[in-house]
Amino acid sequence: MQGVCSRRKSSLGICDAVKRLADIIVAGLGLLASTPLWLVIATAIMLDDGWPILYCQRRAGRGRRVFPVYKFRTMIKDAEKHSGAVLAAENDPRITRVGRILRKTALDEIPQLISIFKGDMSWVGPRPERPEFVREFLRDIPDYGLRYQVRPGLTGPAQVYARYYTDAVDKLRYDLYYVSNRSLWLDLKLFIRSWLITSKGRWDSSSADR
Repeated sequence: MQGVCSRRKSSLGICDAVKRLADIIVAGLGLLASTPLWLVIATAIMLDDGWPILYCQRRAGRGRRVFPVYKFRTMIKDAEKHSGAVLAAENDPRITRVGRILRKTALDEIPQLISIFKGDMSWVGPRPERPEFVREFLRDIPDYGLRYQVRPGLTGPAQVYARYYTDAVDKLRYDLYYVSNRSLWLDLKLFIRSWLITSKGRWDSSSADR
């Protein structure tokens, strides 16, 4: 048993090293290729709801280390000024017209390529959550902390296979499956399926059958 565990640990080490190299290369190429989109999206946001163009949030990553995440702004300005941190809901009135398009196509996530390039995130893994919610989930959901053994991802099994507004308990089942069974092959399958969902513009669909 000890030998099996040792081989598994070695295999994961190689997997993590290859995955990190792929993250750097693909994120770097993605940033270069998406440069024209930054200008188009920024202009659309400005015409629809003015400045700012980007929105910054603190997220908890591997080992629960907090880091900044940037997105193109999809909600009205100061959306949480009076309410504090609130999870987005289906048909959320705070989402702007341009914001709905950006969310459907996941174009609002493009700035997170910077986080992937830096190493705060990976292409595939459990989605990084806000520290305010992490503290709550750690208190109320058994084994929630296990998802922080790996780098968070731009996409992951909970985003690909669950419903858009699935609650944290159900999403955790997908995240824990990923942590226990992660491999380069699993990452590739999730990456490809994510691109298929993006091409259909169905990231905010309430249907799990995308």
